Amino acid sequence: MIDWPAIGESLGRGVPLLATVVLGGLGLWFGHWLLSRRRGSRADLHFATQIWSLLGVVLVLVMAIVAAPVESETRGQLLGLVGLALTAILALASTSFVANAMAGLMLRAVGSFRPGDFVRSDGAFGRVTERGLFHTEIQTEDRDLTTVPNLHLVTRPFTVVSASGTIVSADVSLGYDVPRSRVEALLLEAGRAAGLDEPFVQVLALGDFAVSYKVAGFLEETRRLLTKRSDLREQMLDVLHRAGIEIVSPRFMNQRSLEPERRFLPKDLPPARAADSGSVPEDRIFDKAEEAGRLEAHREEHAVIEREIAELEAQLAEQEGSDRYRLQRSIDLRRRRIEALEALLDGSASADPAPSTLD
Repeated sequence: MIDWPAIGESLGRGVPLLATVVLGGLGLWFGHWLLSRRRGSRADLHFATQIWSLLGVVLVLVMAIVAAPVESETRGQLLGLVGLALTAILALASTSFVANAMAGLMLRAVGSFRPGDFVRSDGAFGRVTERGLFHTEIQTEDRDLTTVPNLHLVTRPFTVVSASGTIVSADVSLGYDVPRSRVEALLLEAGRAAGLDEPFVQVLALGDFAVSYKVAGFLEETRRLLTKRSDLREQMLDVLHRAGIEIVSPRFMNQRSLEPERRFLPKDLPPARAADSGSVPEDRIFDKAEEAGRLEAHREEHAVIEREIAELEAQLAEQEGSDRYRLQRSIDLRRRRIEALEALLDGSASADPAPSTLD
């Protein structure tokens, strides 16, 4: 004979566990749905989703153990086992994927770089395209994508090119027969012709056969870093050749029998050309990084404008007449800009319209 009361009692004890698992699953799904509606780059959404998944699974597991129809002693042992497992994972973090996750959180908290920035780490140089929980993706000078584990960036030094500008430099070695003052004047001319601000020249070394010079200048638009490095070397070559200065060591003459007046210069010296202000190689080389940096800038602008709208709305209630009309107009302009930014972040707009004045 079937003992229906006993079966009902057993099922009743399992209802809390089943409800906990179902509600936990719904909570995880709802969290993913909310995150998918956030404004931001795909990298940021992916990062937030990974964090939510890790925390959500641990939370649902603990809640399921608490709701399980077991004795209090057994429940305590299960919770202790979960705690021990988490402790072991953290203890072994230096040799497991958890270390990269912790490093990813640390990089986010420190905020050393963001998508679109130039980063150099152990020979890998390029622009950041994605910051994930476990890795950072860099687009190199060859347009390739390099994946760098976050633990690597935390445990080893890396260099970030400042978004506000950087120094572009190049070295050259010239013979002792060329006056230093003349070399400095020509190299300064080359720096200015390359479009660098406040160029300067340094003497790096007095070698056995030549003097090593360094010319450098400030570049504000860092997205053209590769082009400006090349432009500087081109201008150095042209300026020195036009001045009749050969860029070879005197040792070169000791290896070949040449006339003393022989100069190693191009026969035809074309006039100096102005730096090309049109399309630059970086537009194609760092296309993914450029897009990531643009989305990051749009998201930051979106947050700033939202704060401005909140401040203006707080002032609106206290104003009357023309002042109220002016504030309302400023709010409307900012809301239209937010709509344009949201279209860009959602991918429904292909180009960023030039923002009109917000005041």
